[in-house]
Amino acid sequence: MRVLVTGGAGFIGGNLVPMLLNAGHKAGVIDDLSTGSIANLHPSAWSRVLDICDPALPGAVAEFAPEAVVHLAAQVDVTASVADPAFDHRVNVEGTRAVAAATRDAGARLMLAASSAAVYGPDVEVPTPETAAKAPFNPYGEHKLIGEAVLAETFVGEGRGFASLRFSNVYGPRQSALGEGGVVAIFARRMVLGETPVIYGDGGQTRDFIYVADVCNAIVMALEHGGSLARDGADGHAYNISTGARIDVETLAGLLRQATGYDGPVRHEAQRPGDVRDSALDPSKARDLLGWEAAVELGSGLQQTARWFARETR
Repeated sequence: MRVLVTGGAGFIGGNLVPMLLNAGHKAGVIDDLSTGSIANLHPSAWSRVLDICDPALPGAVAEFAPEAVVHLAAQVDVTASVADPAFDHRVNVEGTRAVAAATRDAGARLMLAASSAAVYGPDVEVPTPETAAKAPFNPYGEHKLIGEAVLAETFVGEGRGFASLRFSNVYGPRQSALGEGGVVAIFARRMVLGETPVIYGDGGQTRDFIYVADVCNAIVMALEHGGSLARDGADGHAYNISTGARIDVETLAGLLRQATGYDGPVRHEAQRPGDVRDSALDPSKARDLLGWEAAVELGSGLQQTARWFARETR
């Protein structure tokens, strides 16, 4: 299959493209390198350095002529979305609209788009199923939910497969610890360098951490299901990609201490605006309909992540 990955030089995309190539697919990448790294661009993949909102996007997509598009390009920092919601809307709503239209016009038969646990908001059962009420707590979650609607508006009735994949907290090698970096990456880098990690809040807040290779496997399996992805009924086009298990941030910091050998202090600061207290997603639908389950145990994933940061920060 010819698979185009937007954001293919980023964290998840940089792990996904080699997996696609190793599976025998032809891979293409569109990335503006604003947060991605040129080091993540696989030499065997077709690539263009391009903003997804650039008017040149449809021509670039048509040039690669994908059979499927995996849309990972995004603004993923919740705090940044609160500080600049207009920019978050531009990337996560209008960018998704542009990619979906270009996918349709290029004749691709399938589009997968990265969504988020943030679409659910704070007052839902945990672990949260796809059918739970949507009440996003911040602009990032709001715009990801609108992006899901854009995908459905573009493809319903078109005879093409599509799905929004709602990721929980993804971590692993290649994740940036700067700017939009996730908590695992930030902690791991600081601990490897002997710097003090910071927990915002009391550390009792919980998250559902999923290793990046598990996420990439879910994407590959979703590609294989193609046109059968969109189902009738509530949230038929959405799949939680998660472990379903929660761990509090204080315990996470302790596990990373062991993985990195860090023996210094951990500092606490005030909770940041836009953060929810507890978050975990129910992955049963992906298990039942895609045959996918997370396979990497948290301790093992943190060890692999710590080793990567130890190599990269020397």
